[in-house]
Amino acid sequence: MDKVFVVILNWNGVSDTIECLNSIRELSIINYQLSIIVVDNASSDGSLEEIERVLKRVTKEKRISSELIKNKENLGFAAGNNTGIKHALKHEADFILLLNNDTLVDRGLVTGLLTSVKKYPKAGLISPKIYFAKGFEFHKKRYKKDKLGKVIWYAGGDIDWRNVYGVNHGVDKVDKGQFAKVQETDFATGACVFLRAKALREVGVFKKKYFMYFEDVDLSQRMKRKGWQVLYSPKGHLWHKVAQSSGIGSELNDYFITRNRMLIGLKYAPFRSKLALIKESVRLLNSGRKWQKLGVRDFYLGRFGKGSWKQ
Repeated sequence: MDKVFVVILNWNGVSDTIECLNSIRELSIINYQLSIIVVDNASSDGSLEEIERVLKRVTKEKRISSELIKNKENLGFAAGNNTGIKHALKHEADFILLLNNDTLVDRGLVTGLLTSVKKYPKAGLISPKIYFAKGFEFHKKRYKKDKLGKVIWYAGGDIDWRNVYGVNHGVDKVDKGQFAKVQETDFATGACVFLRAKALREVGVFKKKYFMYFEDVDLSQRMKRKGWQVLYSPKGHLWHKVAQSSGIGSELNDYFITRNRMLIGLKYAPFRSKLALIKESVRLLNSGRKWQKLGVRDFYLGRFGKGSWKQ
């Protein structure tokens, strides 16, 4: 029987993490063993006792194992999740479901993803269909009330290597069954990704130098270069409270996206795109916002991981 480990990273997000755990209570567990790992990234909101209480309740009801791992410092998305991934691999996981703590899962999520991963033996990473959680749509006034919860955030994605940006398929569209086929995709999103342990052991985990943003794109590219498939599968879905931890358009976004876009672009993008990134970096150094300037500076100085981000 396959061993599936769910890994959830928490950082000062007690309410979201508890809602996520409560949604896991409803998972259909058929023909696989489930374990839950919550990794706390040195939260300061006093959330651990409550998370531990809910985690114990969920695991007792589902008769599954669980563990709360406490990092001594905020390791970021990449290294923080690596803590849970490595723990799962050490305990002989067959598959690992990485979940953002601000997601709510459908009861058939894991069974659907297992169906896909068994059908595609070279699939290293699979991300499912992800909807905006109700009320978290970018343009929620655009939709009728009965469509909320059915608006797509991710149904696969493309990397525009010319401009070095990721674009989600189907974003802002109401689901009408138009993304109903399993297909290869440029990247599996770290918001929810089903990882084959065998592929991880060959390719490796997230690169901690990213800290947050683009680490999922980097892992997807490394998987592809080793001959593994990166897939989108509609056989399973969930809901995402988009950008609860970082804030869209925030200084944190400015810093890590600017720096890491340089990092991934100069590693994987075509030559012309690399030249364009370098030219853009000069412009940002001269006239960019504060944290864009710092992101460019730190890239050239090789300051990765948390870098200059102090908050």
